[in-house]
Amino acid sequence: MKWVFFAGLAALGSAALAQTAPSFDCSKASTSAEELICTDEALARLDRLVAERFDAALDVVRGLESGSASAEDDLRAYQRGWIAGRDDCWKAQDLAACVKDSYLRRDGELVATWLLETPIGIAYWSCNGDPANEVVTYFFATERPSVRFERGDSIDAGALVPTGSGSRYEGSFGRSIWIKGEEATYREPDPDGASYQCVLARKE
Repeated sequence: MKWVFFAGLAALGSAALAQTAPSFDCSKASTSAEELICTDEALARLDRLVAERFDAALDVVRGLESGSASAEDDLRAYQRGWIAGRDDCWKAQDLAACVKDSYLRRDGELVATWLLETPIGIAYWSCNGDPANEVVTYFFATERPSVRFERGDSIDAGALVPTGSGSRYEGSFGRSIWIKGEEATYREPDPDGASYQCVLARKE
């Protein structure tokens, strides 16, 4: 019966390893970021989290009524681009901080873009005194608080960033919203970069 006992121990060890290892094979780690993740349980956990979010986003994409194949190609391409950006953290002064920031941002992006969680709040902003000029923000309680921007046909995701007052979320290509109470400054992405003064119209 000894072999049964040792087999059980091996299975327990494998299960424990799966709970601490990242989503990728560490024997094939080829970048300084991957090597660090394989030795840092906190970063490995974030890697597993983002891998789970990516799988959940794939499920959403595959359930689209139309354009699912193209959307899946785009999602996979964006994920590959994100991994390349994460691996560029070797250029940063603090590799671990850069890798962590990359994971936290990607977690929020996937959740907000694909509505993987229920938002904790939705705010409708009327900008430049025109109710038709509306920005909608969905807020998510991800590990780094995140936001989904909707304006017209455009959708973007952003993350909370430090600021001296209010709450500022930064999205892609310079898009941002800086909220102070029931007022906000919204900035369009580059190259337009136009800023709008907005007031809270309603919230859910």
